[in-house]
Amino acid sequence: MTFVRLYLSAVMILVALIATCFRAEAQQPKKIFRIGFLGGAEVPNAEEHLLSLRQGLRELGYVEGQNITIETRFSEGKIDRLPALATELVRLKVDVIVTQSTPAAIAAKNATNTIPIILSGGTDPVATGLIPSLARPGGNITGVTIMNEELAGKWLEVLKEINPRVSRIGVLWNSANQGVAVVFKQTQSAAQELRLSVQSLEVKTVDHLQRAFDAAVRSGVNGLVLLPASPISNHLKLIAELAVKNRLPSIYDRSQFVDAGGLVSYGTNVPNMARRAATYVDKVLKGANPGDLPVERPTNFELVINLKTAKQIGLTIPPNVLARADKVIK
Repeated sequence: MTFVRLYLSAVMILVALIATCFRAEAQQPKKIFRIGFLGGAEVPNAEEHLLSLRQGLRELGYVEGQNITIETRFSEGKIDRLPALATELVRLKVDVIVTQSTPAAIAAKNATNTIPIILSGGTDPVATGLIPSLARPGGNITGVTIMNEELAGKWLEVLKEINPRVSRIGVLWNSANQGVAVVFKQTQSAAQELRLSVQSLEVKTVDHLQRAFDAAVRSGVNGLVLLPASPISNHLKLIAELAVKNRLPSIYDRSQFVDAGGLVSYGTNVPNMARRAATYVDKVLKGANPGDLPVERPTNFELVINLKTAKQIGLTIPPNVLARADKVIK
């Protein structure tokens, strides 16, 4: 009987210990991951980008206040503010930093080589020196890029198809943006192959837009390419109106331009790519090494055409181009 009592006592103690462990585990607070978001564009575009990222995170089961918090820092389109903002996020000891643009990614890289950095936009990260390889980025950087080296050539090809008389291309861009500088060089190279000349139209603030269009007209520009960067991204309606006023066929990489009255866009779906970046955040928070995750670049592009704008500038879109369009605004 003594043995039985001892045995039962031991079992009861063991059960009590197990129950205590379960209670302790249940009482342990779940880790709340801290995500830093570094917006490189002016606030409206950065917030729209962040909205898509949040949607992607929700689809993966992340809920703000329950298992994640998001620390946001917006440069308001001022590239020189990015280094200080990146340093702020590092000091907050965030678990991961998501960057919206190439300048934001460069600022984050300069601020930390240990906190994972997820690209959710920007141009070719190899060409801009962020990583050595798309397939094996190494270090603490991975994610998605919304540009590839072939896109600049496609813009020019579409403009030539729409208007075979196009011979001199005006390029609206901001040289202060390192990523856009890479795309500008790609546009120059593509223009040489297509025997087109290029007129650089640098725009650093919205106040420079009218001056840029005046320079375009004086130099005989008869086609316009908009490279994605502030302030261009924040004044698409004004740019569309100026292009119509000067009867310039124009192309941009985002359909918002066509919705705002621009002629044509050819590029990837930016909100979808921002949502894709959420999958990288998920993998890194679950322990994946960012340097082992290949950087994703777009493979699907959409062509959008505004026939109302074409009519306003006296242009007839060829049927073969219309047949390829993913969306036509009439």
